[in-house]
Amino acid sequence: MAGMKENAYARAGVDIELGNRVKATLPQLLASTHRPEVLGKVGGFGGLFALDVKKYRQPVLVSSTDGVGTKLKLAFAMDKHDTIGEDLVNHCVDDIAVLGAEPLFFLDYIGTGRLEPHVFTELITGFARGCAANRCALIGGETAQMPGFYQPGEYDVSGTIVGVVEKSRMLNGKGIRPGDAIIGLAASGLHTNGYSLARKIFFEQMKLRPTSRLAGLDGTIGAELLKVHVSYGPLVQQLLRKFNAPDAPATGRVIKGLAHITGGGFIDNLPRVLPAKCDVVIRKGSWDILPIFQIIQEKGGVPEAELYQVFNMGIGMTLFVAADQVAAVLKFIAARKTKAWVIGEVVKGTGVSRVV
Repeated sequence: MAGMKENAYARAGVDIELGNRVKATLPQLLASTHRPEVLGKVGGFGGLFALDVKKYRQPVLVSSTDGVGTKLKLAFAMDKHDTIGEDLVNHCVDDIAVLGAEPLFFLDYIGTGRLEPHVFTELITGFARGCAANRCALIGGETAQMPGFYQPGEYDVSGTIVGVVEKSRMLNGKGIRPGDAIIGLAASGLHTNGYSLARKIFFEQMKLRPTSRLAGLDGTIGAELLKVHVSYGPLVQQLLRKFNAPDAPATGRVIKGLAHITGGGFIDNLPRVLPAKCDVVIRKGSWDILPIFQIIQEKGGVPEAELYQVFNMGIGMTLFVAADQVAAVLKFIAARKTKAWVIGEVVKGTGVSRVV
């Protein structure tokens, strides 16, 4: 009877045996993400992580959940899926890095109509690569086969990250004051936001294909749009260790706040860390805009103000820095092979961000 049930389920579109065979490869794929705090093995009903509380006086757990949006459409079109997993890990790492948290562990969710082994393997390979680079354990996840729910050949992914920060060192923006400088860290491209508009511009308005080439780009438009979201987590941790004294009050810190430039661009993300009586002024032209954004700006027919609210425009992370330490912070960042610029400043205001 059991065999008949499995065959019937497979005929309905859910192949349990295929799922089991594919998941059997997980131990090898995830070996690079192991941390000593991980207990048990992947595949249980819950992932186990024994936090070493002796390292902290008041540990605060920081969590975030996200997806990669319609960037997935590029992965489907190009049948390239390993970078998507890396994108998702790095996006989540950056979301908790703004609070000063270092990542501990990550869990993924994959939903699809039919499980394709090569797609599953590429996705998990990307998750593992991202987790290993960020010293983050991949301790579990869920892969759901839901026939009839997704278009053939398509899937969705999301991820949840948990990190930790010492309560006294947590960044909350309270020390930000008028006169502080805004340093922008270079992005690799669109990262994981603005793809619905970008796809409309390139593939509907300009009638391009993912394999098309454009002047100014090193490769195809598809390869450009699939560039991996940068993880700023390791650099942020180095900056905080170097410049923020362990017991410094919020007003006495060098690095006073961080904002991840994701959906909402400069307009919506910077105010999330601003005190009520401060504004941010971002100055266009103060950093090197990547060719992909120049093309979007020239060909898209989109008002410039909207571009800075939809796209990161070449800046993936911003740092609120004490003005007298800007040169030292920029020198430290440059020594770690990351491009950075002073792109604006904090002024008196009402908690808004302006691009001028």
